[in-house]
Amino acid sequence: MEDFLWRALLGGVGIALIAGPLGCFIVWRRMAYFGDTLAHSALLGIALGFLWGLDLKLSTLIVSLTLAALLILLQQQKRLATDTSLGILAHSALALSLVILAFIPGLRIDLSAYLFGDLLAVNRLDLYWIYGGGLVLLGLLLFMWQALLAITLHEELAQVEGIPVLRTKALFMLSVALVVAIAMKIVGILLITSLLIIPPAVARRFSHTPEQMALLASLVGCLAVIMGLSLSWYWDTPASPSIVVSATLLFILAWSL
Repeated sequence: MEDFLWRALLGGVGIALIAGPLGCFIVWRRMAYFGDTLAHSALLGIALGFLWGLDLKLSTLIVSLTLAALLILLQQQKRLATDTSLGILAHSALALSLVILAFIPGLRIDLSAYLFGDLLAVNRLDLYWIYGGGLVLLGLLLFMWQALLAITLHEELAQVEGIPVLRTKALFMLSVALVVAIAMKIVGILLITSLLIIPPAVARRFSHTPEQMALLASLVGCLAVIMGLSLSWYWDTPASPSIVVSATLLFILAWSL
């Protein structure tokens, strides 16, 4: 196999291993639109990275974390419904990014690689980002696993039992923001949320415990990556969308059994 294909496979599998457990909580807490909002904010991070001459991963990470923190503050004041706040932040970030890109002199870029991913262009530095950030995220998720489960089941009861609800929710949102920043090059801004949602939805069909669902979600994500890359290799289809299509096929198969 070509070196670039091995790097693509390692990168895709790394993202799938991270996205599976986090995606389970997104499914359980009905936060799919939150993932979309952070994905839209990633384009603002790219625009600011070009404007200030920063590394695009770093600028995307900063903007995603800032937006997640802003959403936490908006949720605390309770004057706006969560979906309203998410809609405002998502579309404002997307529009602002396009305005910034239009005003950068001499900039000519093709946004398709950022919107739909460029998995076959993954390099060694990207792999360091994926697996370094992934280890941090998985460690953080293990640390707050029980607290997150308690909050997901019954937030008020978890607060009465002394669980730090606000801190746990903030750490979870920041973790999702980090996944979005890391996964941007793998599946693209428009497809990130699908990798967070579809594998857990497949795993839910065969799981009896939260831990089992998290493990199966990671395995389903890895299988979707392998199927998508195989589809791209043999039929010359776009790699990142092929992964999402493969995950969708697995979802249809799982729920039709």
